[in-house]
Amino acid sequence: MLRIATWNVHEGVGTDGRYDSRRIVRVLRELEAEVIALQEVPLGGPGRHDLAADIDLPPGWEIAVGATLDTPARRFGNAVLSRYPIEEVRSIDLSFGRREPRGALDADIECRGRRLRVVATHLGLRAAERRAQVRRLLAAFDTDRMPVVLLGDLNEWFVRGRALLWLRAHFGAVPPVRSFPSCMPLFALDRIWMHPVERLVDVRAHRSPAARVASDHLPVIARIDWP
Repeated sequence: MLRIATWNVHEGVGTDGRYDSRRIVRVLRELEAEVIALQEVPLGGPGRHDLAADIDLPPGWEIAVGATLDTPARRFGNAVLSRYPIEEVRSIDLSFGRREPRGALDADIECRGRRLRVVATHLGLRAAERRAQVRRLLAAFDTDRMPVVLLGDLNEWFVRGRALLWLRAHFGAVPPVRSFPSCMPLFALDRIWMHPVERLVDVRAHRSPAARVASDHLPVIARIDWP
């Protein structure tokens, strides 16, 4: 099995209001995942934290970052961590009007001799925004070329929301896992989808004491049948 996870790290700031990269690293180690997508990752700027640089990766691990906000004052976005070689990285612009810039980090990873496409994203807060972003994502997928995993914070809490219905029609049904807020999870905002869907064995939230404090979201982990 291949273990893959997604986590909105809330800029490294926990429910206690403190930035603590060591606490983030502690939870990442608890996951024991081989590929991890992160959202709301601070990437530096004058007087600002750079969580991607603060994460102490184990030997051989790689990280790819994709800034959705990139100004001289602040960089912020998505990241993918992998214990396997990241062969190619692309960015998908999901910005919508004057709303906060959004995007997806699209990475091809060489996992045990086979390629896996990992698309890590963080969708917008408005329903119209999410619908437009899901349409762009689905148009970008080439699901016949290699297995694809779409994961991240979809910000969709309406069970019958069109964005979720379109994803379900494309990828197949995946059980929702409650991940937000971390102290008392009520909403399945963080999702993992895969094509072909039969390779996705199970999906669950990681509910350790450290995870409940490190961010306002819980990490979500999936096991993938990967010969």
